[in-house]
Parts: sequence; C-alpha cells; structure tokens
Amino acid sequence: MILRKLAYGATIGGAIAALSLPLFTDAAKAKPTKPAKAAKTENKESCYGCHAEIKDLHQGSKHAGLACSTCHQKLDEHLANPDTKPVTIIDQALCGSCHKDEYAGSMKVNYESQAHREKGIPGGRSPMMDKLLEPYGFTIEHNEPRGHPFMVIDQFVVDRFAGGRFQHKQRWLGTDTTGKTWDVLEDRGPDFKMPDTAKAGNPTCIQCKTSDHILKWKFLGDKDPRATWDRTSDVIAVAKDTNNTVGCIHCHDPHGTQPRVVRDELIHRIESGATMFAGKDGKTDLQVISFRDGFRKIGIMKKADSRIMCAQCHVEYACGKGYEFDSGKPIGFDDQRTNHMPLTQVKELLAHYRQLNFYDFKHAVTGARLVKLQHPEAETFSGSAHERAGVTCADCHMPQMKNAQGKTYRSHMMLRPRNHVKEACSRCHPQWTTEQQLYQMDAIQNYIRGKIRKSEFWLSQLIDTYAVAKRLGVDEATLAKAREKHEEAHVLWEWWTAENSDGFHNPDLARESLGMSITISKEGVALLNKALNERGKK
Repeated sequence: MILRKLAYGATIGGAIAALSLPLFTDAAKAKPTKPAKAAKTENKESCYGCHAEIKDLHQGSKHAGLACSTCHQKLDEHLANPDTKPVTIIDQALCGSCHKDEYAGSMKVNYESQAHREKGIPGGRSPMMDKLLEPYGFTIEHNEPRGHPFMVIDQFVVDRFAGGRFQHKQRWLGTDTTGKTWDVLEDRGPDFKMPDTAKAGNPTCIQCKTSDHILKWKFLGDKDPRATWDRTSDVIAVAKDTNNTVGCIHCHDPHGTQPRVVRDELIHRIESGATMFAGKDGKTDLQVISFRDGFRKIGIMKKADSRIMCAQCHVEYACGKGYEFDSGKPIGFDDQRTNHMPLTQVKELLAHYRQLNFYDFKHAVTGARLVKLQHPEAETFSGSAHERAGVTCADCHMPQMKNAQGKTYRSHMMLRPRNHVKEACSRCHPQWTTEQQLYQMDAIQNYIRGKIRKSEFWLSQLIDTYAVAKRLGVDEATLAKAREKHEEAHVLWEWWTAENSDGFHNPDLARESLGMSITISKEGVALLNKALNERGKK
C-alpha cells in the first residue's frame, strides 16, 4: 500500500522570537502571560527596520497579529538604546497558553517508558555492553530514553555526566517530576562525587536537549566574544544555565509558525550537500537564514518534514573528545570535529569517520579504535519501507488525537506506536487487527534482538581470543588485522544498540548489517586461531 505522506503541521509555532535579536537574552523564569493582540501603540515597523528577516517571517503569517512584546520584554528600553538588549522569553509554557493540547502532551509523563532502564544488563538491549565498550564512560550508566520532558534532567543525573553531583530534590520520589531543571534537581556542589561515576558531559550534547542557549551559542559552537557558551565551555556552568527541555522553537519558527530546524550541525551538513533527506532532485527545500553575519542560522521549510526536524537530535553525531585515526593525536573541543553529524548509513559509517580522521576511544583489551554511536534513528529510517512509502516520524510517534471537547490535534507526547496501535498504525493498515499488528512488530523486534545478541557473542569471542593471542606472543601484524576486524564489526553492531527501535525502523538494514558484524567477528577469531595454531606447531 502506498501510504500518504502526512503533513507535520506547524500548529505550535512557539512564540519565542529566539533569533530576532542581535545579541543574547536569558530564558525567562516567570510564569508567562497569555499572548495579546498587537497593541495599537506598538509600531512593528520600528522592529522591522532592523530585523528584515523577521519581517519576512512574521508578516502575513498565523502570528502576524501578535505583538513583538508578546515574546520580548523591555522593548522600550531597546528602542531607545539598541545596546540595551530586550529579554526574550524562551519557555514552552508561553506557546502552551494558546496551544494547550500540544503543550500539555509535550510535558506529559509517558509511564510506558521507565526511568533508569539500563541498556547494558541481562534483559536490556545490550547485555554485553560493558565488556564491548570498556573503558568508555557509557559503561557507567547508559539508559533507554524516556521522553522529551526528561531530556535535560536525565542527562544531568546520569552517573557518567557530573559525578553524581546533580540529583533529584525528592531523590527517588522525584523521578517522574517534570518542570524547570533546577526546580526538579539540586546541585550537591563541586566537591561531591559518588563512587563509580564519571564527569564526562560536554556543552555540545546539551544543545539538542534544550532551546535555552539558542541566542548564546554561535553557529557550530565556535568561540566568539558575542557568545556566552561554546564547545570548550565549562559544562557545569552550561548545565546550571539550562532551565528548560527542548522547546517548540526547535521545530516551529516563533515569528511566523513556519516549520524549521535550528540545530547548527544539521543545517551545516545539509548546506554542505548531505542528501539523506533530499528529494528526487537531490535537494531539500530548506531555506537557510543567517542572522548577525552568520552568528546563528535557522533552516525554514515550505512544508513540514519531521524526518528533518527529528534529525536535530535523533542522529549519530560526534560531540565528545576523540583521537585521530592516523596519528592517535587527541582531538579537543576546540576542533569542529567534536560537533559533527555524518548523516550516513551504518555500512558506510566507519569509512566516513576514517576519512574525517576521528574515533572516540580505544578498547581496553584489543586497543581497537572504536566509534561510540549515538541514537541514529533518522538515518536508520532513511530508505526503509515506511520512508519510501512517504511515512514520516510524526505519522507514527505524533499521531492525530482528539481532546475532551472532540477537537483534533497532533500529539506531542512522542508515543510508542506499539502501545497506541489504533492511532499510530491502523490509519494506514486498517486491514489488520491490533493483535495482528503487534504480532508483526514482535516478529521483527524478536529477530533483531536475537541478531544483536549473536553479534555481541562473536565480538566478545574476538576480544577474548585477541587477549589469548597477545598473551601467547602472536605477531603484531596479525594482531593489527584483528583490531581492524574489531573496528569494523563494532560499528555494525553498536549502531543497533544505540538506535532505539530494536530494528523496527529498518529491519532489512538491521538484518544485513548485524549479519555482517557477526561474519567479520568470526573472521577475526579465525585469523587469530590460525596464528595460535601455527605458533603451537613451532
């Protein structure tokens, strides 16, 4: 069946004019007031005179009737003296004063997604993760995601981020508390550190989990005297300045409600020619608008495409320190390679990183140069059966719902389709019962989970055999070939433990690449065993 592509309507166009200012403002913490129609005394032309890009977005749009003062405070002082910057309200609740259903859904706790559900435990997605990622920080705590309201909170409290100094004020009773970060969490202080924790957070990773720094962060996180934060900033200071989870303005322009993206590296890669989300002509309809001589950029779309919107976060990307493949030279946060999205598929990923000359860490046993995968849902979905049929992320994870009054709106809770089959699946597959559709989902995910386990087994065998071979004096040339096998098999395996659908987003690709991982690991084991046997004959 050819599925129709549903528009991801820009109905919650946010009301935070986050990019109209020449310098920075702070996220307002006060409870926002309901937007009012433009006051007669406010002359928008006074703003348009300096902010021509905003005029183009605002005039004739659904927000054209809103006054600039809806989202910007202290405008009189700014108009009197341009060096006195207005305050911009960066708070989803302001959008929610009009878009109540969408806002309520976006902040609703999805109790189907458990807190602190580790991936690397028996019964988790990757039971052997600790061994296969040793000694990387994710082995300390690496959890399943549980929804947008917790994007910031969960990142700050995870044991690998800040040594355990950030904790829920209510401790375990606060795990389902949503709201502003520092209303929910407390800072135990710089001298506090829990056992078996790490301090491995970085500023770039925070940027896809909050909209708070949109005016304080230069494009790609480069240093600039006008920027409050950059890739090299103290991550604790950036965290303490983060009050809200990702906001409406990430996907909806507040000035005119146009669908958009703001994540700098995604815009950069599309501008540079990445074609993953392109049409048949090899292009996207993304119109890139630059503010303040390139200090900040946004990408406006003519028609909403949630594949691109969700790719602001749900992609593989490098954001931590690393090393160069050829020299082993450390790569620090001053290097733009620590804010990089490959936007490539799993089978081509290792070649991409080798060309970029970047890897994350060396394995503790083999010394193989390994890439630490993030959450590549967007790339995985690209080219899948559903994507080829015109389905987008929003069709399944943000289906149309009805409120108590019978009004239709798009869910912003990011549903798990298997728990909402009627809304997410049956609209396109009415010929199957809910029971049948769940049975098909389980068939796919059971199979892929099995392949993940087998991939882990053979990677583990490769690591163990390498340890024996090295201890018994197998030559370095053979060990080097085994390390290369480890590097190749690792990427083809870990992609599917970092990706959060257990293969459902693209089961054919998962089946193929996990099979490749198993085969390559077996080849590595075989060459090491051959060397061991030959050595035993001497």
